[in-house]
Amino acid sequence: MKHGKKYMEAAKQVDKANLYDPEEAVALVKKCATAKFDETIEVHIRTGCDGRHAEEQIRGAVVLPNGTGKTVRVLVFAKGDKANEAEAAGADYVGGEELLPKIQNDGWLDFDVVVATPDMMGVVGRLGKVLGPKGLMPNPKAGTVTMDVTKAINDIKAGKIEYRLDKANIVHCPIGKASFSEEQLGQNFKALMDAIVKAKPSTLKGTYLKSVTLTSTMGPGVRVNTLKF
Repeated sequence: MKHGKKYMEAAKQVDKANLYDPEEAVALVKKCATAKFDETIEVHIRTGCDGRHAEEQIRGAVVLPNGTGKTVRVLVFAKGDKANEAEAAGADYVGGEELLPKIQNDGWLDFDVVVATPDMMGVVGRLGKVLGPKGLMPNPKAGTVTMDVTKAINDIKAGKIEYRLDKANIVHCPIGKASFSEEQLGQNFKALMDAIVKAKPSTLKGTYLKSVTLTSTMGPGVRVNTLKF
């Protein structure tokens, strides 16, 4: 993969052999984010889990204290009073069965998170083939299948992010934007890492956190010392 001049310049500032303390890593990633747009700062955590075993799956959600810097569009599947509650709480879209053809046939996906009340999961389940591969399927572990739609919407709008293992047993999460202060990014990073450490499967043998890398959208990766967690 060919990298541009800016990337090469930024990469020179990162010692690939070094494991940085979280504060140093955050400062370095911020410094290396030199694109013309406000880059997203991401964390990539390689775990020793084997996601093929249910007991070693990691999945959950955490509210980042300083948000993600992104406006999140929330779609809520609910009816009756719960639909009214969702609208009052600031959901971007609220509906039920009538939304199925729009999503299935018209390919409408103008939303970032889907919340559903438990009684609507039968309807939402029919969208599994569309929402599943995009990581949009509501899930009780992530707090997106719930009767408390107000709390779910407030948390998401405040900066709640989901974390889960991908096929390579890596967790990828955004923790903010390059325009955030080092302190804001540091607090968000700590909140995410605390949640990941807490989510360690009790059955896991061997190393849990194999590597933790911070990176910006266009910048080089900076490896973080996992012993800090």
